[in-house]
Amino acid sequence: MKAMIFAAGLGTRLRPLTDNMPKALVKVCGKTLLEYSIEKLKAAGFTQIVINVHHFADMIMEYVRERGSFGVEIFFSDESDLLRETGGGIRHAAPLLDGGEPFLVHNVDILSNLDIEAMIKSRDAGALATLLVSNRQTSRYLLFDTGGGLVGWMNVGSGEVRSPFAELKRRPQENAPFDYKGFVASRGLAMHAFDGVHLISPEIFGLMAQWPERFSIIDFYLSVCDTHKIAAYMQPGLQMVDVGKPDSLHEAESRFFPCL
Repeated sequence: MKAMIFAAGLGTRLRPLTDNMPKALVKVCGKTLLEYSIEKLKAAGFTQIVINVHHFADMIMEYVRERGSFGVEIFFSDESDLLRETGGGIRHAAPLLDGGEPFLVHNVDILSNLDIEAMIKSRDAGALATLLVSNRQTSRYLLFDTGGGLVGWMNVGSGEVRSPFAELKRRPQENAPFDYKGFVASRGLAMHAFDGVHLISPEIFGLMAQWPERFSIIDFYLSVCDTHKIAAYMQPGLQMVDVGKPDSLHEAESRFFPCL
């Protein structure tokens, strides 16, 4: 099984740290986010890893090469010409990822205690993709039915609900309170936060063929979840930090790496 690390983002929320370096090379307790991701995947048994690059792409490639690719095979999906977002990034890397078996995608800015091997063993074999989710508080949630299949996306602030199912769709309502918990409960749904790790079937590449060069993987999942199962995976006791802004760097250092 192959893995992909999303490392092409601009890291705008981490400015000024990312004014002169890519987010992937930002350090937590003296070690880069990219190294943490590679080490986690390597410990789970991955020997072939694809990294997509865009922002300061040469710095990332040189960093990896100087460290002997950390003892695994690392391939680069170069997006220097265009930042393709998450869905476009996966499709662009298809020649490197499509080995006829599922592959794992991991955001570079996610630090967690996820047991990747347990997630793989628990993968829903009939699903197009299995997403790591949790009950952490956020402003945007994925909605799942009683069978654990994705049915929609919800913004609790605006009240917008996106879904291929007409009975769930809801337009944004400015300055109008939204009882999102009541909305979910009355329809027998569960709402979970997406935590930046997914296991994906290679079948996905054929389904993406007609999509534009640049698109979001969540938008793609929402477009096919009425015909293909997009499953939820939850790990009991999951601890996760999305290292997207300076405050979260301090949170990661205190929760996972008490180095200060």
